[in-house]
Amino acid sequence: MRVVRTQVGIVGAGPAGLLLGHLLARAGVESLIVEDRTRDYIEARQRAGVIEHPTAQLLRDIGAGERLDREGIVHGGIYLQYAGERHHLDFRDLCGATVTVYAQTEIVKDLVAARLKAGLPLEFGISGTAVEELTSDRPVLRYTAEDGTPTQVVCDVIAGCDGFHGVSRPSIPGPLRTVQERGYPYSWLGILADVAPSTDELIYAHSERGFALHSLRTPEISRLYLQVPADEPIEAWPDDRIWAELSRRLGVGGWTLHEGPVREKSITPMRSFVSSPMRYGRLFLAGDAAHIVPPTGAKGLNLAMTDVTVLAEALTRWLRDGDASLADGYEQRCLRRIWRATHFSWWMTSMLHRPLDGDPFDIQLQLSQLRHVTSSRAAATALAENYTGVVTA
Repeated sequence: MRVVRTQVGIVGAGPAGLLLGHLLARAGVESLIVEDRTRDYIEARQRAGVIEHPTAQLLRDIGAGERLDREGIVHGGIYLQYAGERHHLDFRDLCGATVTVYAQTEIVKDLVAARLKAGLPLEFGISGTAVEELTSDRPVLRYTAEDGTPTQVVCDVIAGCDGFHGVSRPSIPGPLRTVQERGYPYSWLGILADVAPSTDELIYAHSERGFALHSLRTPEISRLYLQVPADEPIEAWPDDRIWAELSRRLGVGGWTLHEGPVREKSITPMRSFVSSPMRYGRLFLAGDAAHIVPPTGAKGLNLAMTDVTVLAEALTRWLRDGDASLADGYEQRCLRRIWRATHFSWWMTSMLHRPLDGDPFDIQLQLSQLRHVTSSRAAATALAENYTGVVTA
C-alpha cells in the first residue's frame, strides 16, 4: 500500500479537474489529480467546442491561452435559420462579446502539458477509485495505480470532477441527494468530417424535418449534428444518408453544404440534470458530476470551468488562509449560474427542435419565438448575453 498526503485530491482529469489543479497550484495549494482513462484517450475524445467570452479570457489570464489565441476561431455571432431563411445575430454589436471555437480536447491537451511541465502529480489509467471518510477532517482517496500499486491519498479536501458516471456523486448518501432533471425525446447524431466548413459561423436550423447544426473544429474540419429520435440506432445512418439529411435541413437558396469523409459519428442523448448538494463533508462536486445540460446552448464545458474557478477561490481561502466562509457558500454561489444556464439550454432546445408528434400548435410557438428573437433587439441581446456568457446569474 502506497500512502500519499496532499491538500486536495482531484478525481478526474477533464477540463474541470485540470483547471482546478492549475488554479490551486498558482495559489500555492497542493493537489493530486487522478484519471481512470489513459492520457491518449482523454486527449483524443471529442467533446464541446464553443468557449464563452469569460472562459477564453480566464485561460489567457492563467497563462493557458497561447494555443487558444493561435488556433482558436473567434466568432462574433451565430445564424438562426427557420422557414427557409437564415438570420445573423451579431454578438459584438448586441453585447460586445464573442465566443471562440476551440475544442475541449485541445484545452485538455494544454492543461495536461502545463501540469506535467510543472512537475505536478497527475496519474492516468487508475482503477478501483473510491472516496471515503468524507465527513472527517482527513478524507481519503483510494485507487489502484496503473502499475497495480494500491494507493491511499490522505487529503484535506476531495474534489469530484469525474463526470456524470463517476464515483464522486454516488458517494454522497442517497437520502441526502436531490435530483431535478428533464429528459428529451430526441438525441443528437453528430459527425466530425474532414471537410472545410460551409459557413463562417455556427448555423442553428429549425426545419420541417427536424433540427440541424453546422459547427466546426478547424478551418479543415467540420462538426455537424442532426436531431434524431432518442432511441435511434447509429447503424441506421450510413454516411450518405447523413449528408443528404444535413443538406435538406440546412439548405437555403444560393448556399451549398460541402461534403467530405466522416472521421467520427456518434449519438448523444439529451438531458437536463441538476444534483444537490454539491458539497458533502469535505467532498465538493464540480462540472458534470453535479449537472448536465443539453448541448444546444454550448454551456456544459463553460459551466464546469466556472464551478472550479469558484471552488479554487473557496479552497484557497480555506486551506491557505483558514477562512471557510467561501467553501461553506460554494453551492449557493454556483447554483444561480447553473440554473441560468439550464434554463437557457432548455429554451434553445425547445425553440429549435421539432416536436416528434409534429404538433402544429407547438411548431407555431417555435416560429413565433424565432421571429421575435430575429426581429427584436432586446430579445436578440438576451440570447447573445447568455450565449457568450456575459449575462449575470
